[in-house]
Amino acid sequence: MPDGGAPQRVPVSIALASFTSSVDRFAVSPLLVFLAVDLGASLDEAVAVAGVYFLAYGFTQPLWGTLSDRFGRMRLMRIALAGSVVFGLLSAIAPTLPLLMLFRCLTGACFGGIIPTAITFIGDTVPPLRRQAALADNMAAIAVGTAIATAAAGVVGETVGWRLMFALPPVLAVGCILALRTTAEPPLPARRPLLGAFAEALRHRWMLAVIGLVFVEGAVVLGLLTLLAPALQDQGLDASVAGLAVAAYGVSTLACSRLVRPILRRLSVPATMALGGAGMVAGYAAVAVHVSVPTVAFAAAALGWTWALLHTSLQAWATDVLPGLRGTAVALFAASLFAGSSVGTLVAGPLADAGQWAWLFGATAAVAAALVALVVVAQRRYLRSVPPS
Repeated sequence: MPDGGAPQRVPVSIALASFTSSVDRFAVSPLLVFLAVDLGASLDEAVAVAGVYFLAYGFTQPLWGTLSDRFGRMRLMRIALAGSVVFGLLSAIAPTLPLLMLFRCLTGACFGGIIPTAITFIGDTVPPLRRQAALADNMAAIAVGTAIATAAAGVVGETVGWRLMFALPPVLAVGCILALRTTAEPPLPARRPLLGAFAEALRHRWMLAVIGLVFVEGAVVLGLLTLLAPALQDQGLDASVAGLAVAAYGVSTLACSRLVRPILRRLSVPATMALGGAGMVAGYAAVAVHVSVPTVAFAAAALGWTWALLHTSLQAWATDVLPGLRGTAVALFAASLFAGSSVGTLVAGPLADAGQWAWLFGATAAVAAALVALVVVAQRRYLRSVPPS
């Protein structure tokens, strides 16, 4: 299809589904203390509610991606949303902690299918030259969901109760299912055996390169982002101040996603990647020199800049590498991102426990700089190796 006849932006129904998934994913952390008190559990036990959700969210994505290659993007998204309605509502009325953990695990597994399928849909329907801007639009919807969830969950949990906050995403998901009824299903690739699809994707050198790069990005951006607030708290500041400083990440991601289109009109993709990656290097270098509210807020905002420019570039690359296995490719990309974020946090843990923030963030800045160089070189080689779209 020529560019002139293809959609240039994300359908509202797809953006709404991504928004809803983000709301559910980020609402849980501010509610942990409230549900622990209500259910008579320790905070450690309550944290497991978030842990099982994130594990299910991340590790079911390859399955969702491969199934979407076989059965269709919209069909899988509606099934995932329907499951999230059922298990989300069960989470809201769960009488005990074990049942809550079970239902949140299943809710995470269902919502885990939404954003990768949305990215795959964009890859299927938006031409390559417009794709990264469309992905940035979808990221803006995710950022709005993140900001609303983190801002509202604590207030709702304190005034009305955590159960209402768990019930809101399922209600939104019902609206998403209705909205998706008018969203056309893109043509499907030729069917391949389930295991064969994974094997073919993992034999492709550029697919391996992309998932390897996004693994490191996940470790550096998402994994270390979680330690910015503890770094401030280690200086004696309370959790609310630390949280507000790190909230600059969500605000920056939303604002910077609006800049992707004009930047791409002026710069090549490798240059955009370099510009985006410079943000995380500068941000971590700043907190390596000194941990304070201004430097942490700057680092968080810089990571939002990186997420808007570098991560959307990697997303667009993932949608382009294997057009015939786009769902599988995007799902492997997402799974590698989440795995990297977990590994990054675990590796950084000992230095964080010891309060060695200068060493930790300095090393992270160095790894970030190496990652940017690798990404730019790899993207240039990839563009030379494939015919122009």
